[in-house]
Amino acid sequence: MKKLLYILIIFAVFNSCSEYQKALKTESIADKFKMGEALYKEGKFSKANRLFAQIVPNYRGKPQAEKLMYLYSNSFYNMKDYYVAGYQFERFASSYPKSEKLEEASFLGAKSYYMLSPVYSKDQNETKEAIEKLQEFINLFPESEFLPEANKLVKELDYKLEKKAYSIAKQYNRISDYPASIRSFDNFIFEFPGSTLREEALFYRLDSAFKLAINSREYKKTIDGLIVPLKKNRLNTAKEYYTSFKKLYVNSKHIEEANVMATTLDEELKNYSTKS
Repeated sequence: MKKLLYILIIFAVFNSCSEYQKALKTESIADKFKMGEALYKEGKFSKANRLFAQIVPNYRGKPQAEKLMYLYSNSFYNMKDYYVAGYQFERFASSYPKSEKLEEASFLGAKSYYMLSPVYSKDQNETKEAIEKLQEFINLFPESEFLPEANKLVKELDYKLEKKAYSIAKQYNRISDYPASIRSFDNFIFEFPGSTLREEALFYRLDSAFKLAINSREYKKTIDGLIVPLKKNRLNTAKEYYTSFKKLYVNSKHIEEANVMATTLDEELKNYSTKS
C-alpha cells in the first residue's frame, strides 16, 4: 500500500512538472495565464512569475491585463524580491488608478520599501525612502484598513533612524571626540524630541561636555587675536547640560554619576571665583 502511494506521488509530481514545462513552451498565452494563476494559488510564486513574465507584453491593453499585473507584482513580493515588487506595484498603481486592488497594491508597494530597510548600523537611505513611501500611502488612503500597519511600520523605521543617529553620537563619545559627540547629540535632541533615547542622549551629551571641559586648556586665542577663557566657558556649558538633565530626569539611573560631575564642575568653577 505504501509503495503504491509513493508511486502515485511520484507520478503526480512528474505530471505536474510535465504540464508546467508544456506551459512554458506553448505559444498559447491563455494557457500560460491559466497555468500561472493556478501555480500562484498553490503558492508556487517563482514558477507562476516565470509564466507571467512571458505573457505580460501580450496582455497590454486587454481586459485581463489588470489582474495579470497584480498577480505578477505580488508574485515578486512573495518571492521576497522587494526591489522589483516595489517598482511593479508602483507601475500597477499608476496604470490602474481605478482598480479595486489599488489600495492594497499601493500598500504592498510601500511595504516593499520597508522590507528593504537595512539594520540601523548601516546606511539609512533606504529607510528614509521607505518612510516617504509609507507616508505617501497614509496621505492617499487615510481611511485604509492597512493604516494601522502602515503607521506601525513608519514608527519602526523612525526608531531605526533615531538609533542610527544616537549610535553615531555615542561612538564619538566612546572614542573621546567630545566636540563631535556634543554636536551629534545636539542634532539628535533637536531632530527627535520625543525619542525614547532622549534620556541617554542628554546624559552622554553631559558626559562629553564634562570630559571636554575638565581636560580643556585654560585659554584660546581667536582669529581676531582675542584671548577667551576656554575652560571656564566649557565648564559653564557642562553645568547647563547637567541642570537640563536633572530637571527632566531626576530619577534617572545616571543621576548619581551626573551629580558627581556637577560637584566636580562646581569645584572647578569656584577656582575662577577665587581668582577673580
